[in-house]
Amino acid sequence: MKHLFPLAVVATLAACADTPPQTETGAAPPPTNDDLYLVGGYRSEDDWCQLTGETAFTVNFLDHTADLVSCPTGSAAAQSLVETQGARQVAETGGYTVYTIPRG
Repeated sequence: MKHLFPLAVVATLAACADTPPQTETGAAPPPTNDDLYLVGGYRSEDDWCQLTGETAFTVNFLDHTADLVSCPTGSAAAQSLVETQGARQVAETGGYTVYTIPRG
């Protein structure tokens, strides 16, 4: 019986590795480079999609008729932004996808 306990522990840990990631909570991960100037949450204060300011990288994407918003690439927040706001992808950098959203 003592030999079965370690096997059960290994099986339990292996099962945990296959579980999908939990819902995105807390602060969004920081970009991995300095291309983006993230101003603050776009739809709410804790939104992982961030209003994005001007940098040498973003200057060509800025438009006075649209908001520039960046979300962690592949995040649920990014998917939601595309589905609910009509966001159009314009770039990717530093683990983030950059979108433009027409002001309406």
